[in-house]
Amino acid sequence: MNPSVELYSYPDLDERIVIVRAGEEVDGVFVRTERFNVLIDTLGTPEQCKTALDLLEESAGARPLIVINSHMDWDHFWGNAGIAGRAPIIAHAAALDRLREPSTHQILKDKASQESRFRNVELIGPDITFCGSMVLNGGDLTLELIHTPGHTPDHIAVWIPELRICLAVDAVEFPIPEVWSRGFDDLRLIRSSLTRIRDLDARLVIPAHGRTSSPSTVDENLAYFEALADRVGGLSESQSADPQLGNLSGFRLEDFVAIPDGMPADVATFNRNCHETNLGATVQGRIEKLKSA
Repeated sequence: MNPSVELYSYPDLDERIVIVRAGEEVDGVFVRTERFNVLIDTLGTPEQCKTALDLLEESAGARPLIVINSHMDWDHFWGNAGIAGRAPIIAHAAALDRLREPSTHQILKDKASQESRFRNVELIGPDITFCGSMVLNGGDLTLELIHTPGHTPDHIAVWIPELRICLAVDAVEFPIPEVWSRGFDDLRLIRSSLTRIRDLDARLVIPAHGRTSSPSTVDENLAYFEALADRVGGLSESQSADPQLGNLSGFRLEDFVAIPDGMPADVATFNRNCHETNLGATVQGRIEKLKSA
């Protein structure tokens, strides 16, 4: 069953920006400018995307629509079939590489076998890609598409300078983001992307998960990775190689961030798995440092 889609706003959020919420699954964002409308992410199924477009019809008016795929994770772009052919879809060039990966197609096959709502999903890629950054000039509002790798290689965030709002998608998350792999290079990338977002000095930072708009989340994410590095930095090579490290006191998720009361059990499990990946990448960096010493 598809999570219900609803429109939402945050306090002090400009009326031209609307959160498109698919239950606990993901938040997309709709931005209305003088010249066109922009939908950042199409949610997890074509049906969810179509529902969102129906809900947004009054706000959209007669302006043309542009779609941005922030990255090729299933909950952000599997709704593309619900809009394909009706609006151009923009993504980072690295999205094409991810779309071609066998794992991308395997994830769809696995999820479709588990839940019938995914059986209508068609993997549709972007029409337009870019490297580095791209700017959409909407007249009253500018949308700067910024490559923010680390969570995934193709990840982009959206900066709206006139409002000092950053649509951070999965580059920032509450309580923690997840690095792409257990490789130290990806850890460096996600920390660099977080620093870049922090340096925007945004008034609001809106991620796709965590239901927050507070810019302090960026600082908290950076502090989490810093604390992780400090804790792992005191380990010997043999201690770093302990496969049960993440279960030891001092290295568990709750030893670094507070788990909110009332967090659903599956969400808590998901965040613990994210922490395990982050810990693994941090440990890899520690091992590389010890070997090069």
